[in-house]
Amino acid sequence: MNRPAAGSAPRRIFIDKQSPKAYHALVQTSEAVRAAAADAGLDRTLVELVNLRVSQINGCAYCLHVHTRAALRAGETTQRLGVLPAWRDTELFSPSERAALGLAEATTEPADATAQDSAYTAARAALTEDQISAVIWVAITINAFNRVSILSKHPVQADS
Repeated sequence: MNRPAAGSAPRRIFIDKQSPKAYHALVQTSEAVRAAAADAGLDRTLVELVNLRVSQINGCAYCLHVHTRAALRAGETTQRLGVLPAWRDTELFSPSERAALGLAEATTEPADATAQDSAYTAARAALTEDQISAVIWVAITINAFNRVSILSKHPVQADS
């Protein structure tokens, strides 16, 4: 058995590589969720904003790296990405984006029932039922990917 040196943390197992069938099932779920979001009329930038906000809450460096790039490719602006952690304090986000972000936060931190009810009420006013379902599924899947990357300690490489 390989033991780490005294005072050092053990090397993490990349669970996506260790259990590829389970990871592949998560990827398939993500692809189905992406299709459901598109079918519900959610544009790619909104999906990426949800991915980023959830990853910010969870502190997942790897997913923040991946989804910042994806958001920029989808046409998101650096200004909006820069203020995303404080989205409630700016008028840069539309009512439907605000509703989706609130719902994504409530999905990520479900213990606060009052905030969850408030987010759901706001979502009902700004989003269709299909969009609400899609946003919740986007948040659920990015939460799962966050856990995979955080617990595996997936590295973020410097851009070349």
